[in-house]
Amino acid sequence: MALSERIGPHVLLQLCTERRPLPSSAVKAALEERIDKYKQETGRERVGAKVKKEMKEEVILDLLPRAFTKRSSTMLWIDPVNHFLVVGSGSLSGADKIVTFLIEALATIPGSGPGIEVKPVQTQMSAAVCMSHWLSSREAPYQFSVDRDCELKMPDDEKSTVRYSRHTLEIDEVAQHITSGKVPTQLAMTWKSRLSFVLSDTAQIKKIKVLDVVLDGAPEAGKDDGFDTDAAIITGELSALIPDLLEALGGEMSDQPASPDDKPVSAA
Repeated sequence: MALSERIGPHVLLQLCTERRPLPSSAVKAALEERIDKYKQETGRERVGAKVKKEMKEEVILDLLPRAFTKRSSTMLWIDPVNHFLVVGSGSLSGADKIVTFLIEALATIPGSGPGIEVKPVQTQMSAAVCMSHWLSSREAPYQFSVDRDCELKMPDDEKSTVRYSRHTLEIDEVAQHITSGKVPTQLAMTWKSRLSFVLSDTAQIKKIKVLDVVLDGAPEAGKDDGFDTDAAIITGELSALIPDLLEALGGEMSDQPASPDDKPVSAA
């Protein structure tokens, strides 16, 4: 099921899902029991792949009513002004599944008209390349500052990793790691002293925190409108942050590919 609420021009959706996960060990044990029974009744020593597949499907159907239900919810935000759809998912694959489900759900609404087209944002420069530049040059992009948390990883089979937590990143050691081939996979940043967040190498925005300067200027919320106030604050801030972040990553991808010599936007 999905719950929705409009906050100014913004639309917030809460997608709620239910599933009944079955332990693989339980399915395997029930299947083996059914296969043994089949062998005893038929006198056969071997069971074909097709019969095993059918038995497994029957086992799953039998076990599902006894499985515990797990519920989960995901927030989605539609910004009609900037034409953004933001999904509160921890992974790109999870976000893709949720968007697919949303599009399918909208298609079932009578009179909804033609389906909507949703495309992932593609930037001229990759987040990993930009973060490497910001760290090695010690110059943050305009409107942003680099904070004190970072993860760098070697893009090989060993995936050797270096993490800095609450540590200044304006040191030669960080630049040396980048020179040796390590790639930033996470970088803590702050935007206009209003929002702090962690940027991933896939351009995901994580661990968003509204800073005091924003909260101090916000009206106090009553018991009944606390959610609306919080939602208005975060959507208002993010609707300004995201365009600035896209600009810092070289802008959105156009028909013309970016030149290899292009540099990420940085503070003068």
